[in-house]
Amino acid sequence: MLGQGKKSKAASARIDTIIGQQTRLEGNVHFTGGLLVDGRVKGNIIAEAGSASVLTVSEHGSIEGDVQVPVVILNGAVTGDVRSDERIELAANARVDGDVYYKLIEMAVGSAVNGSLVHREETDPSVVNFDRELKDSGSGQE
Repeated sequence: MLGQGKKSKAASARIDTIIGQQTRLEGNVHFTGGLLVDGRVKGNIIAEAGSASVLTVSEHGSIEGDVQVPVVILNGAVTGDVRSDERIELAANARVDGDVYYKLIEMAVGSAVNGSLVHREETDPSVVNFDRELKDSGSGQE
């Protein structure tokens, strides 16, 4: 059974905010701490710079937009680029239609990435530039 013998990193992640399964959110989300997406988000998800934030997307969750979070635990769908400067875990139901920028990645059998996998070094200036582009563009939603 899942989780027996070895404690999952996902199970120990602290959750501060939940976007429920029956919720659809339109607009960018800026957060710190733990965010669980069980519903739908149409917008970018960005962890505040310097935070030790974790984004968890359940098998029911989906994101239409770019993601920039230090730790991403994905079992749902993302349509957009995913950027992580620590770790990305792609579970069996994970789907990414976009590029994945990672330092460390774990992919389960069944997960899929329709885009490029780009390994990042310790310091990658594209993260800073991406964050600035999002802030300069406002909400990014029309």
